[in-house]
Amino acid sequence: MTDDRDRIALLLDGGFVKKRLAERLHGFPTTQDVALWVSALLLHPDLDQARLFRIYWYDADPFGQKRKNPIDGRQFNFGTTLEANRNRELMRQLEVLPDVAVRKGELHFRGWRVHAGAMKELAKDPPRTLRAMDLEPVFIQKGVDMRIGLDIASLALKRLVDAILLVTADADMIPAMKLARREGLRVFLHTMDTPNRRDELLAHADRTLA
Repeated sequence: MTDDRDRIALLLDGGFVKKRLAERLHGFPTTQDVALWVSALLLHPDLDQARLFRIYWYDADPFGQKRKNPIDGRQFNFGTTLEANRNRELMRQLEVLPDVAVRKGELHFRGWRVHAGAMKELAKDPPRTLRAMDLEPVFIQKGVDMRIGLDIASLALKRLVDAILLVTADADMIPAMKLARREGLRVFLHTMDTPNRRDELLAHADRTLA
């Protein structure tokens, strides 16, 4: 018997999903947390006529190098932090799950900045001396948006699916969403109730899931 339900691909902005789930769970999400959330998402009434093609998870490996704190000169190994280990393990477990593909960008170190809490203290009169602990690293994620866009284009142009569900609040996805719709795919969007989503992002989705 032929299954004539629409094929749908889920494209998950991993950094965004982790942040939103961590806010809800009050802690770093586990693989089980992600899997349960995705399962619940697939039960959304707007998706009841769809069958899963594949889940794509986009994220960057943790920065694994050492950098010197410019205040006290100490070397800090970013690759051995609890956060780095959790992120590595999450991606390792996700990429072996059925029907899941992990796409990896890169994380680049862009120096140090004074974190917000220290800025408030340093602005007081009289100001105190700047300390090493007042600094936080600045990282820039590269290649993730590009990989999402390339996969959307491939799915659309090769007609591998009938619809995509994009989970993000990044307006940089608009060109890829427009291409998918021009090629006849239905585009579902889920912004996970983010408070700062861009209205133009919603304008290029066929339906926004709540």
